[in-house]
Amino acid sequence: MPENPAFALPDIDPALPNVLLIGDSISIGYTLPVRAQLTGRANVLRPLINCGATIRALELLDEWLGDQDWAVIHFNFGLHDLKYVDDAGQMADPPKSGRQFVPIDEYESNLNQIVVRLQQTGARLIWCNTTPVPDGASGRIKGDADRYNEAASRVATKHGLALDNLYSFALERLDSIQQPANVHFTDDGSVALGTQVVTTILEVL
Repeated sequence: MPENPAFALPDIDPALPNVLLIGDSISIGYTLPVRAQLTGRANVLRPLINCGATIRALELLDEWLGDQDWAVIHFNFGLHDLKYVDDAGQMADPPKSGRQFVPIDEYESNLNQIVVRLQQTGARLIWCNTTPVPDGASGRIKGDADRYNEAASRVATKHGLALDNLYSFALERLDSIQQPANVHFTDDGSVALGTQVVTTILEVL
């Protein structure tokens, strides 16, 4: 299977500021649109994996940050934290079975630790809240994104973070940009999300 083109390293212009996108498969989907729209304005990079849940970030964040000088870090966690898994860690079938991968109180605590580490970079930080979970999405329950976003908002407010309200942006046009019964977006939907991400980045860049 060929590597996702979002993981291909872009050409770096040392005269431009560096922007880091941290997030799961939703962010992988909008990486190339963001990179294209910021051509000539910023170098847009991301970890070369799906960043998954907050517990993965706590393990790998130093590696993702490297020794790069970051002007802006746009980051999101949530969809992997709120998913339901069985005892073997495989996707479960809520509400019939399973438990949430990262309970909401732990999620909030993890986010706080992540922000503290990101602040050490001196970058402008943008918290991107979690996009909606629709009815029928595998391993997840509609409405949980709202609850986890509420917890995340407490962390963002505490640390004075800029907000990319991707949840509200997506919700207003969900039927036209999201795949049916799926947390993922269509190709055109990812472009739309990317445009919103770029708007938010340019506000702080």
